[in-house]
Amino acid sequence: MTPCYIQAVGLVNALGADIQQVTQSLRHPPAHGLSRHAQPLHDGRWVMVGAVQAELPEVPAAFSEHASRNNRLLLAALAQIREALEGWRARVGSERIAIVLGTSTSGIDEGTRALGATAPDHYHYTQQELGSPAMFLAAYLGVTGPAYTLSTACSSSARAFISGQRLLAADLADVVLIGGADSLCGLTLNGFYSLESLSADICSPFAAGRDGINIGEAAALCLLTREPGPVVLLGAGESSDAHHVSAPHPEGVGAEVAMGMALQQAGMTPEQVGYINLHGTGTRLNDAMEAKAVHRLFGDRVPCSSTKPLTGHTLGAAGATEAALAYLLLTEELPLPEQSFALYPRDESLAPIWLVSGRDSLQRPVVLSNSFAFGGNNVSLLLARRG
Repeated sequence: MTPCYIQAVGLVNALGADIQQVTQSLRHPPAHGLSRHAQPLHDGRWVMVGAVQAELPEVPAAFSEHASRNNRLLLAALAQIREALEGWRARVGSERIAIVLGTSTSGIDEGTRALGATAPDHYHYTQQELGSPAMFLAAYLGVTGPAYTLSTACSSSARAFISGQRLLAADLADVVLIGGADSLCGLTLNGFYSLESLSADICSPFAAGRDGINIGEAAALCLLTREPGPVVLLGAGESSDAHHVSAPHPEGVGAEVAMGMALQQAGMTPEQVGYINLHGTGTRLNDAMEAKAVHRLFGDRVPCSSTKPLTGHTLGAAGATEAALAYLLLTEELPLPEQSFALYPRDESLAPIWLVSGRDSLQRPVVLSNSFAFGGNNVSLLLARRG
């Protein structure tokens, strides 16, 4: 794999409205970044979600057909790297800038709310199209390189990194704006509720009493180039379990293949990894299979944890969000995210992996970030500080 580099990052999630706030939250972690959702589920129950509390930029009237909360989240992330992007545009031209994004909801919330109105105001079908995020940013920025959106559930924006690297390797672009966004919506919340996958409290990955996920919303954008930058994408692994429409393979076969492929592409051994950002949703099946897969490759020698209790599971935005968090761990002096067992004790029946239990620091500047999705769609990204 030809290495490519992350030059700049912008993100917004439950931990903060910009990269500075998120960094501060990681440096001095809150108990959690979650809040009780103002809109109850269809049966009146309220659930914990990772909501973005900040006021978001408005989509300009000229792009009203793309006026969704998803795209407003993207604008908040874009504002943080706009200056860097314009610098690259001046060097390479608009036609050499590509956009690859991931999402699972796009503007579904706007669509479902429009269904309840006789003549909905400010609604356009384009808002809920899965391709809207990339189409919107390309038009908004006036860039003319390849632009498209991936939707493979919770691995969507992790796969965007793989596509971006391939565009650079094929010389179809000099800069790729990579990332993803997902916004909270009733359809998603009630859908996971119907699967009995929502936690009654803050999610507790790898704990004995874990009972499901918390859904979050977020956007993250990265500038990816061939030219050296602060963080390098050394390897990326991908696989498909083809096991079940929503449940992972119980032995984590596909997860292990994805992690192994990322290591192989980078020419690295498991012992060279300094931290694993686990997919770690807090569901019984996911945590069990991921612990097995990690233990087979890494034993208990590499510190691991899940950031889902801090941000919620941001679905299609999770891969880019957690790659951005890995970028911060590699470029800032931050403690590794702790795997808290405040609500329940650790599940000792799981394969024994090294779950971070205190303010450990990154000893080796290499981070593996996992994103696993419905249908057994697995992605692992291997990121390192530029040496």
